Amino acid sequence: MPDNLFTALPPLAPEADEQFTELLRRPGLRIERIVSSGQASPEGFWYDQAEGEWVLVLSGSAGLRLEHEAHTRVLRAGDHLDIPPRCRHRVEWTEPGVATVWLAVFYQG
Repeated sequence: MPDNLFTALPPLAPEADEQFTELLRRPGLRIERIVSSGQASPEGFWYDQAEGEWVLVLSGSAGLRLEHEAHTRVLRAGDHLDIPPRCRHRVEWTEPGVATVWLAVFYQG
């Protein structure tokens, strides 16, 4: 029986941590499911990864900020974005009370 990305979602609570579930790992490739519900990156924190990251929002919505851009990108279900290696970025907000489910594909750039 196949696995389903929407099974075993964590409780919806902004005080809870985001849930990261590794779905697949191969040389130079990692796929994760990330579930958020009101969380955001800590103030002043930026992700700065050596690998590229392609993200797809499957449900919910989020605000994603790339350091070199003046505005926050709003991502809704179906929206995707390729974040190149070393592109500093942060999650400004995720929709509270809703499971924002991301599919994140990390790859060697």
